[in-house]
Amino acid sequence: MTTSRENGSTGGGTAAAPRTLAEELRGRPDDALGDLLRARPDLLSPVPGDLTQLATRAATRASVVRALDRLDRFALQVAEALAVAPDPCPYGTLAALMNGDRPDDPRVAAELPRAVATLREAALVWGGEDRLRLVRTVRELLAPSPGHPSPTGLGPAVIEVTAGMSPGRIQQIIATAGLPATHDPVTAVAALTSLFEDRERMAALLSDAPAESLAVLGRLQWGPPYGTVTATPAPHLRWLLDRGLLLTVTPGSVVLPREVALHLRAGLAHRTPEPVAPSLEPVTEHSVQVVDAAAAGQAFTALTTVEELLADWETAGPLVLRAGGLSVRDLRRAASHLDTTETAAAFWAELAYAAGLLASDGGVDERYAPTPAYDDWLQLPAERRWQHLVTAWLAMTRTAGLAGEKDAKGRMLSVLGPDLDRSPAPEVRRRVLTLLAGLPAGASVTEETLLTRLRWERPPRAAAPDAPEDTRSRLARWALAEAELLGVTNRGALSAPGRALLDAPEKAPGLLAPLLPEPLDHVLLQADLTAVAPGPLRRPLAQALGVLADIESKGGATVYRFTPESVRRALDAGRTAADLHAFLAAHSRTPVPQPLAYLVDDMARRHGRLRVGAASSYLRCDDEAVLGELLADRRSAPLRLRRLAGTVLAAQVEPDALLEGLRAMGYAPAAESAEGDVLISRADAHRTPPRTAPAPVPDGPPVPDATLLGAAVRAVRAGDLAATAERKPVAAPATAAGGLPRTTSADTLATVQAAVLTGAAVWIGYVNAEGAASQRVIAPIRVEGGFVTAYDHTADEVRTYPLHRITGVAELADDVV
Repeated sequence: MTTSRENGSTGGGTAAAPRTLAEELRGRPDDALGDLLRARPDLLSPVPGDLTQLATRAATRASVVRALDRLDRFALQVAEALAVAPDPCPYGTLAALMNGDRPDDPRVAAELPRAVATLREAALVWGGEDRLRLVRTVRELLAPSPGHPSPTGLGPAVIEVTAGMSPGRIQQIIATAGLPATHDPVTAVAALTSLFEDRERMAALLSDAPAESLAVLGRLQWGPPYGTVTATPAPHLRWLLDRGLLLTVTPGSVVLPREVALHLRAGLAHRTPEPVAPSLEPVTEHSVQVVDAAAAGQAFTALTTVEELLADWETAGPLVLRAGGLSVRDLRRAASHLDTTETAAAFWAELAYAAGLLASDGGVDERYAPTPAYDDWLQLPAERRWQHLVTAWLAMTRTAGLAGEKDAKGRMLSVLGPDLDRSPAPEVRRRVLTLLAGLPAGASVTEETLLTRLRWERPPRAAAPDAPEDTRSRLARWALAEAELLGVTNRGALSAPGRALLDAPEKAPGLLAPLLPEPLDHVLLQADLTAVAPGPLRRPLAQALGVLADIESKGGATVYRFTPESVRRALDAGRTAADLHAFLAAHSRTPVPQPLAYLVDDMARRHGRLRVGAASSYLRCDDEAVLGELLADRRSAPLRLRRLAGTVLAAQVEPDALLEGLRAMGYAPAAESAEGDVLISRADAHRTPPRTAPAPVPDGPPVPDATLLGAAVRAVRAGDLAATAERKPVAAPATAAGGLPRTTSADTLATVQAAVLTGAAVWIGYVNAEGAASQRVIAPIRVEGGFVTAYDHTADEVRTYPLHRITGVAELADDVV
């Protein structure tokens, strides 16, 4: 299907200038319409029926605000300049506002066409170069007003401020300014405006101004342009008020007119136009090998940290708060267990949750626990486990940095709780990494340099000087810190695997694998009852050693300490003295120290001499002297022991309490079953039911793919053809609901049947089953059984329509389709 306006002007050519935004959109080629819908995907929900609907939707406040938020700083500055420029604004006037009276800045001259094209592509500006117009909603958002000062710092124009001023007062002002009297306020305001816009006459007027008056103008010229005066202004203020250099807005409030401010600024709309993005410099160079090796070490640390957290929570996971999330006490406990800060612990918990490795179990006493996916994750090679984590990190909208802050209602935001999603987070993370990827390998820049660049690309909305940092800057800071924790970056430079994440994610594990430290199968036993692991240990060894000893310190080497309690823990888990001696000898590169061997033997000898069972509870020992010693110990009073037989004591507390009490007294009791066998106390690993990872919260509608864009553009074009197609006149057409012309059932049937015979296309008004009215251009193929089958130019396919839903029909002019 072709139309006579498919190759029309875009608004800047030689064709007639468009009178509305819809007309300009109608003149754009299909690829330009596709660019608009790609830049503003919210316009596609739902697909507009025609170009008039598209233009109307593009001017809605919510859509315009979203489009403005996605402009870079210079494009936004150009839009702000257009908001204070005449409407319409010639391109030369706009260029003058961006350059002022100084010689043209070559950077501004080079970038201004790009900025205007960006605004035009986003349907924020329309019209030819001699008549540039901002969309009305954009002007309302950016134009200055007392409640919303312009980002340029300019105030309202003279004609706006004097709209409610008395004619007599206006005549007084122009007389004092040295202008001849006029017959009406309109010409008086025009004369005053002409004076303020004339550089030479304004220079002559201000040459007689008192120094204090010039100082007042200097304070107001870059904004804010509003000030206050008393009922009896000082002489230097009176001088300004009498000549209209300051105009009264309300009693006691004055404003610097826009034309006066522009003269004082030498014609500049902004103090500092920023046509070019800030460069990423100075650059600090690092050794590529050092960056990659250190980043790989941190990547391995990230894996072990997540494992430690989930291994701790698989036996006694923290309770879920009633409002959702993790309590402050449990977060502190996790940070202590991981030997890290609470901020880092919050990040690891959120990352495990986003990766689908952690969830709530949904029980009566709801707790957090690893998911079944955690077991699958543990079986993967280290590089694949890292890829799983960083892929989840790049896409997650959960923002751990917000934990501990308060929401708008004053409620504390909890780790793993609601309201921690920030939809721009993935885009900010990816943009931060992309900027680092643009540097040479091993190079880094300061955090502030990166933030300055990001603020140019997406300027934050104007805020008070004491307002907190804008959200995107905070997200960028957190992204940099988290990238270091994950080993995506090191020393601020992007590692080779991190660089591959952006370009070829499937290659990242292969680049990381050779850099990861090889897990060790041995430790170094010391005479002071410690063991040193000079590197990461293999998982079975680390798990077994974690039961037999306590971790004393972490770092490049991990130090384990053997204590009576830790050895007893291993014996409780079912290990014998022989097992422990064999384990130590097999995994130590140094001889087993004698003190450690004695500790194992001593604890094994004492372990299980006392047996605790369930009556209420009882205590059994083959050595009557041990029981007598226990009864004589005053520390056993809370247990309320009494002798039942020579080798048996009864207690008035539960078996678990009896075990804890005896262990606190320095004994090594063992629990036994009803059959008299020693019970092995091994904590059961708890898993949640199958859970899916939380879906990221999207930042607005997704960007459509090429297929959807093409279909949407065809649908809008066809709908516009139907809405604007020239139809042959019909006699006295009635009007149906929704403004669709109506024809009788007989006329509709006759016209459609005639079109089948002639092969002509017709226009129809149609109401679907949901009551939505639309206009279509169809080429009828056959009519039977109360239905018409036709090729629908609007949908670009063959469809069948019930005749009773066609409200009207008309033949098209011969040259339309």
